[in-house]
Amino acid sequence: MRRDLVLAMAAVLAVPGAAVAQASCAEDNAGLKLAPGFCASIYADSIPGVRQIAVASNGDVFVAAQGGRGASGGIFLLRGKDRATTRETFVSGIRSSHLALFDGHLYTEVQPPPIQRGAGAPSGPPGTAMIVRYPIKLGEIKPAGAADTIVHGLIASPGHSTRNFAIGRDGAMYVNIGSATNACENPPRTPRAAGHNPCTEADTRAVIWKFDARKTHQMPSQANSFARGIRNAVGIAIGPDGRLWATQHGRDDLQGWFKQLGLDSAAALKYGAENPAEQLMQVNQGDDYGWPYCYYSLVENKLVQAPEYGGDGKKVGDCGTKKTPVATFPGHWAPNGLFFYSCSQLPAKYTNGAFIAFHGSWNRAPQPQAGFVVVFQPLSNGRSSGAYEVVVDMNPNPLPGRGSPHRPTAVAQMADGSLLVADDAGGRIYRVVYTGK
Repeated sequence: MRRDLVLAMAAVLAVPGAAVAQASCAEDNAGLKLAPGFCASIYADSIPGVRQIAVASNGDVFVAAQGGRGASGGIFLLRGKDRATTRETFVSGIRSSHLALFDGHLYTEVQPPPIQRGAGAPSGPPGTAMIVRYPIKLGEIKPAGAADTIVHGLIASPGHSTRNFAIGRDGAMYVNIGSATNACENPPRTPRAAGHNPCTEADTRAVIWKFDARKTHQMPSQANSFARGIRNAVGIAIGPDGRLWATQHGRDDLQGWFKQLGLDSAAALKYGAENPAEQLMQVNQGDDYGWPYCYYSLVENKLVQAPEYGGDGKKVGDCGTKKTPVATFPGHWAPNGLFFYSCSQLPAKYTNGAFIAFHGSWNRAPQPQAGFVVVFQPLSNGRSSGAYEVVVDMNPNPLPGRGSPHRPTAVAQMADGSLLVADDAGGRIYRVVYTGK
């Protein structure tokens, strides 16, 4: 009997956390389809518009929420190991899609109120977003003081509105301002409209800006433009190499250019559903990734000229001078969250690789909508070192012509190395652990 007990204890010690993690998972994995060896449960529920997650050194989980359907957003504080048993409103009265912990502060985006349309809607210029920071004391359920405004005057509309950011170890803060248009076409979202050439929008939108996270009351200017030609870098993070990494939401509406692409209308629909590639990029000062003049063709496996600028799906032209991505993914998957894993609860192959939360498509018809997934992209020396792996699928059986009731937005890691995955459509956070079974 004693020998059996010793062997059982040894088996548990050989796989740290595995026995506990397995016991804490839902029998149906909370409705998720997972890669072999993983299991899942619901960590928190009923958080409307949940977006980015940051985990403090004491295990507190901070969550940015945009709100929705009459529910307000804000910053929430969650506590609990297997499930959030405590939930506090850390900051109320704001809409936020992103936050980060740095230098004793919680930094968060503050979005303007949603644009009202129709009779009675207020007139005037569109609102702007800002990045603020709150001093925090670990263990406290409210900020330790009033907010400081770090960056203000961030264009918030029209078009892509979230102002996602990343903060480096040196205090450099990189802020995404996504494009206002699809491909700088005139008028916007007009089928087969030619693009502005030059595209002056590309001087202020589809740009990543660099600021000082310790300095207050900064504004975008050409002096702090960091990189351009990235249509919408919602996924943005500092990698284990200390450098900036980002994802891009690729352009839409290629199917309308079937004559220019040399395709019939049916083939163009398929081409437009599968192109262009979504991208993972390592971003340095002065990089230009080519928007709106270029897109990454999954047929040609390279950047090609956009049809708004005379492209035919094959021509390269000046796109040959633009920086290429580290890895590519299927079209219209919409990468919303980028995270580099640094713990050891998962197998060693995941350490320092990139987890990407794809929000999923809305415009792949007549192909099935797809991409409601979290994938792992292995990396080595700043380059892709293999094919991506789908770790979490939130909609494994999509219905024809329908979207998904669950859409990933962010990934974070808990102190024990398990993953937290945000789902803004479902208002949930899932805990994903590795058991090896």
